[in-house]
Parts: sequence; structure tokens; C-alpha cells
Amino acid sequence: MTTPQRPKKTRVTAGELMDRLDKDPAYQARVQEIEKKRLAEVAANRKELVPLLTELAAAGFVVSHPQELVKEFPQKEVVPILLKWLPRLIRPNTKESVVRALSVPWAKPIATIPLINEFRNAPSSENTGLKWAVGNALEVLANDDVFDDIVELVTNRQHGIARQMPVMALGKMKNPRAADILIGLLDDDDVVAHALAALKKLKAKQAIPYIEKLINHPRALVRKEANLALKKLNKC
Repeated sequence: MTTPQRPKKTRVTAGELMDRLDKDPAYQARVQEIEKKRLAEVAANRKELVPLLTELAAAGFVVSHPQELVKEFPQKEVVPILLKWLPRLIRPNTKESVVRALSVPWAKPIATIPLINEFRNAPSSENTGLKWAVGNALEVLANDDVFDDIVELVTNRQHGIARQMPVMALGKMKNPRAADILIGLLDDDDVVAHALAALKKLKAKQAIPYIEKLINHPRALVRKEANLALKKLNKC
């Protein structure tokens, strides 16, 4: 008695799949709808930025997008204008473009407190990209003058992964409490890898016993950062 053989599966090449999708009316309709929404989003973002770009142009900074300021006009004179408009913007993409334009050393010190407020107010459950971008700006700008504010942000787990770069900011600070705060974050999956990197930067030898517990962590990134930190700290 012969065993019936299963029919061989026909493999579809990428080219064949694309050809089928090109001829699929339902798929093409979805593509067109997505593109329509994208273009509408772009248009709405541009419209909201018009007053800001107009004021920048009147001040001598002619750009078509806030992030162009970083390369075209690396001057602190643009910072007050950006800070004036940042809280007035509503759309996440436009706010993020201004935040990224402020993520530069010459925005110190006046941009730090407004960005801390933006971080607090940005929702954690939505628009994570915006909140993370604000956190990234704080890593560039924060210093010991705002140590307590940064500690408040990084220890509030409701802010989620957006805390990652503010955690890194602690690695640049001289406050003796910084190492203890970072050690306390080593059990926080959202920021543990960044806490390890910051402890390494601080050369916090008191963290060694806590870091040793992480060398077999289930996440490869955490294991890597733990081993790098131990290697540096054991040489200090």
C-alpha cells in the first residue's frame, strides 16, 4: 500500500507576489487610502508650522522646516522663537520637529525647563516618539541645575521607555546621588541598559555587586551593557 503524497507547495517569488498585489483592487484601494491619509497629515503639519516659520523668516532665519535650523543657523538666537511656539503647537509631528531643533548645546540653559515641562505633559500611552524625542533633548541639555527634576522624571515609571535618555543624562552629572538613583533603576526593564551605561560613565564602583547580578540577564543588550560596565569599573 503506497502512502499518498502531499501536493508540493508552490513557492511564490517576491516578483510574483507584487504582480498579484498590483492587480488586486482591494489592496490597491487600501494603498491609495493610506497615501491619502499620509498626504493629509503632511499638509496639516505644514499648515501648523506656517506661523513659526514666518516669525523665523522675519528674524532672518529662512527655513522650510525647523530641523533645518540645526545645520543652517546654529545660533542661540533661534531658541526663544522655538520655545515661544513649542507649547502652542498641537500636532505631535510638528512639536517633535521643534524639539529636535532644540536638541543642541546652544539651546542651554533656557530650553531645559520648558522641555522638562513638555516631557511631563506629553502622554506616555500615545505619541511615544514625541516624548522620547523630548527625553533625548534633555540628555543633551540637562546638567546638575535640574538634577532633581531629572530624578523625578526617571523614577516615574509611568513615563515608560521615554525615560531612557534622561537616565543617560544622570551619567553626566556630578551630584553624588546620581549613582544611587541609577542603581535603583537596574530592576526597571524599560531603562536598565541605559542605567548600566550611565553607571559606567560615572565610574561608580559601588554599583559592581548590583551589576554582577545582570550578567545572565535574558536580554542580550542588558548582558552586553553589564559586561562592558564591569570591565570598565573593575579597571577604575
